[in-house]
Formats: sequence, C-alpha cells, structure tokens
Amino acid sequence: MRWTRGGSGGVEDRRAMPGGRAALPVGGGLVGVVVTVLILLLGGGGYSVDSPFEQFPSQPASGGSTMDNAPDAESELVDFSSFVVRDLQTFWAADFQKAGRNFSPTELVLFRQRTPTGCGEGSSGTGPFYCPLDRKIYLDLGFFRELSQRFQAPGDFAQAYVIAHEYGHHVQTLTGITKQVDDATRENSDERNALSVRTELQADCLAGVWAHSTFERGLLEQGDLEEGLTAAGSIGDDRIQEQATGRISPETFTHGTAEQRTRWFKTGFDRGDATACDTFSGDI
Repeated sequence: MRWTRGGSGGVEDRRAMPGGRAALPVGGGLVGVVVTVLILLLGGGGYSVDSPFEQFPSQPASGGSTMDNAPDAESELVDFSSFVVRDLQTFWAADFQKAGRNFSPTELVLFRQRTPTGCGEGSSGTGPFYCPLDRKIYLDLGFFRELSQRFQAPGDFAQAYVIAHEYGHHVQTLTGITKQVDDATRENSDERNALSVRTELQADCLAGVWAHSTFERGLLEQGDLEEGLTAAGSIGDDRIQEQATGRISPETFTHGTAEQRTRWFKTGFDRGDATACDTFSGDI
C-alpha cells in the first residue's frame, strides 16, 4: 500500500504506560443511506468486548524479542497505523457529509498487554476491538505479528483491513446501528450470536468500501487486495475454532465464517458503496 508519514492525529499511544494503566476514558457503523436494514427486528450485539480470538488466546510476548525491546522497533507500524486511521477519518467524514449526517472521528489507542477502556479492561489476548461506550479502537501492535505468523495473513494491507474493520464498528455506532442492535438483543437474547455475525460482516463490508476508495486514489499496490481478503478469511470463526480445538461449532459463531468474511469484504470493495452492506436483510 502506498502511504506517507504524517502527524499522529487520531492515535493515542499508551504503549509506554506500565500495564497500560492509563486514565479510564471519559464518556463511556454504516452510513444512514442504507434504508433497507431491518435492524430493530434483527438486533444483536452488546457493549462487552467480543472477539473471536478469545477462543484462540495469543501467545505470550517474548520479553527478549527485538520487536518488543529495540528502540523505536514499532515506529513504522505506528506511522502506518496513524496513516490508515487518518485516511479512514477523511473518507468517512466525506461519506457522512454526502449523506447529510454529522460525523465524529474516533481514536486508535495503542497499548501493550492490557489497558482500561470504557467497556472494561482490554487485553491483547482478545485481539483488536472497538468499544462503543468510549468510541475508541484498541490495538496491541503485537497482533500484527500474530496475524502474519500464526494466521498466515502477512502484509500491510492485511493490517489496514484490521483497522478498517474496527472503524466500521465506529460507523455503526455513529449511525445508531450499534444501539439498535443492542436493544434488539435484549429483547431476544437467543438471537445474540446470529445477529453479532451480521454486525461483524457489515463491518467487513464497510472496510471493503473504504478499501475501494484507496484503489480509486491509486494507493493500492499489486497484491494488496489479496492481502486484505486473506486476512478476512484467516480470522473466520470456523478457521479459528478448527485451529484452536480441532472442531467447528456453528452455533457459537459470533463473527462469521472465513467464506462469509471474505465475501462481504469483497462486496464492499467491488461496490464501493455503503448501501451494498445490508447484512441484516436476507441470507448472508
């Protein structure tokens, strides 16, 4: 991916804080042009940190690794993540403006091992996540090493996909989808997992919509789309469960299968329009 270094706007760096013990954040997506989403009937979600990686715990970081201890070892990852967040902010702000909606940017919080969030203590073991209560994205950069080595999804655009997916949840929060999903889940808790899958697949599609814009602007390089698709498939519920336990339990899925995640990311990329991301109507 073609990218440039710039400011660190949109990034809160807590990596130097022991154990991530920063002050608790104060305060605690899909653009509104999608009118066919039957969200109040379908519901799902909630405000707890929900990650597919909880069933596949990350390996403990090595205290003596070069990446962890060398001065500025993660500086390029920080710069790249900052670029991606800035680009996502710019894209979605313009998209919201076209839809006549107000937009509020979010922050990407970088941490190591654990950190307080509006949704409780965040851990590197859960993988990247978004908290709708404080409206921030949380990421331990060590996850990108896991993504490349353990999940066999290397490349900078694989990393960009991860951040863009979490930003999709911010878009869902801004448009009220997250709240509607949560309210509906409270009314019908039996549908929680199934509707969580629809929410996550929508975030994958929204990531694809942003990825389409990077293609249009000439930021994608050869192989970048494949990196994103590989990343989406590598973290499907079925693949993670099979690797972790040797068996697959569809009734416990919360994020979607590898096939579903790649297909919805590709749908967003092919269409380049958030109206294509209606995962709440019909089959997925």
